[in-house]
Amino acid sequence: MRALSSAKNTAWYLLIPATILMAGCSGTGMNMPSLTTTPAATPPAYTADQLAGRYGLAAYQRDEDRTRTEAEARQQCRQPYEIVRGPNGGVVMHLADQSAPEELQLKGSTGGKTYVGPEGEAGGEQDREILSFDGKVLVMRWVSAEIASRYGTAIYVRCEGTPPPRTKKKAPPKKKAAKQKQQPAAAPAAQPQTDRPVFMAPPPPSDN
Repeated sequence: MRALSSAKNTAWYLLIPATILMAGCSGTGMNMPSLTTTPAATPPAYTADQLAGRYGLAAYQRDEDRTRTEAEARQQCRQPYEIVRGPNGGVVMHLADQSAPEELQLKGSTGGKTYVGPEGEAGGEQDREILSFDGKVLVMRWVSAEIASRYGTAIYVRCEGTPPPRTKKKAPPKKKAAKQKQQPAAAPAAQPQTDRPVFMAPPPPSDN
C-alpha cells in the first residue's frame, strides 16, 4: 500500500508542470514573450564635429555644372557659410525658406544614406541627403523635389586653410590717385635755371 501511495504522489507531481505547460499552449499566445525585436536605428555616416566649419556655398541644377559650381563655391569664402555644432549633437543650419538657422539632426537610414533635417524619420520632406563628403567638399540635395527645383544641389567647400582676402586692401588705389594728382607740381622743372630747386647744382661761373 505504501508503494502504491508513493507512486500516486509521484504521478501527481508530474502532472502539475504538464498542466501548466498545456494551459500556456492552449491560450492565444498573448502571454508568450515575443521573439521579434525592433531593428536598431542606423547610425549616420558622419558626425556633427566632422561637418562643423566655414564653407563657401554655391548650388547647381545640372550635373554637368558641378565642377564650375565647386569653383564658384570656393570663391564664396569671402563671405563663408558657417555650420555650427548644436548643443544636442546636431548641426545648426537653415531649413528651406527660413531666415533663422536652427539645430538639425544627422539621421542614418538603410543603404548607408545620411540625412540632415529636423526631428523625425530620415528622408522627410524637410531633410537634405548628404550625397558625398570627403572632409573638404560637402554635397547635399533636398529630398523634396519642389524644394530641390528651387534651391538645386548645394556644394559646400571648406574654407579652413584658405582665409578670405581682407577688404581693406583697397587703399593702394588711393595712393596711386594721390601720385597722379602730384604730377602737375613737377612742371616748374621746365622753367629757367634760376628757378631750379636748391638740391640741384648751381650754374658754372662766367668768363667775365
